[in-house]
Amino acid sequence: MRSAHAAVGYSLLLTAVLLPQTGFTQGLGGAAPAPPPAALQCAEVSSALLTVANQDMRLRDWANLARYRDANTTVSRADAVFMGDSITDFWQQPRFGGFFPGKNYVDRGISAQTTPQMLLRMRPDVIALKPKVVVILAGTNDIAGNTGAMSDEEIQGNLASMAELAVANGIKVVFSSITPVSAYHVAAGTVPQTTRRPVARIQKINDWMRSYAAAHKHVYVDYYSKMVDGTGMLKTELSADDLHPTAEGYAVMAPLVDAGIAQALK
Repeated sequence: MRSAHAAVGYSLLLTAVLLPQTGFTQGLGGAAPAPPPAALQCAEVSSALLTVANQDMRLRDWANLARYRDANTTVSRADAVFMGDSITDFWQQPRFGGFFPGKNYVDRGISAQTTPQMLLRMRPDVIALKPKVVVILAGTNDIAGNTGAMSDEEIQGNLASMAELAVANGIKVVFSSITPVSAYHVAAGTVPQTTRRPVARIQKINDWMRSYAAAHKHVYVDYYSKMVDGTGMLKTELSADDLHPTAEGYAVMAPLVDAGIAQALK
């Protein structure tokens, strides 16, 4: 059953879409505008209903716990589980060379997620799989405000909580630095990634992760310094959109995190 909010949303949406086609607007001072072509009306309604449906899904499963629910039941062994956002999520796509062939590594990234969403996923998507190591790559979407404004302290608190849950369950922790961004591929009319994700905030959270990892005997993997150019931005050949790595970008990251996992297992 849809939530009351979703039902109201559908009702208001249909009213807004269909209202211009009725004579009601004539009573508001003038003739009703000519309705758009039927095909356009259908496309608009379909698009709007899809938007509401997606919003309804997020209200019912904000952390997207369902994404890996079935896949988790098939995991018999996991040396390492990667928790993250789209940068982790996309890594498992064949166009990027596959996800560590021959390794018992499990990808549990979900595109667009922030640290509070990942924190909710720690038990079903990490702890339940009983890995030896969890690799955490998170924070860039918090800075961008994907689930609302987040302070650096709130981001750090969520990262620390994920690490504490892992340690309490005998899982080694590898923190990955937030990867750099750039402004080399900005499309017309879009906001540069360097505006959405200021370099100063990325560096501040990375510095905190490095210090926290050292203080708690975790491993810190520094993607950032290996991926920036002389101007402090993500190297142009490592991304096609100033944020997500290309195959070349993942080729830089893979040996770094593989070495980090090996270090954590010593």
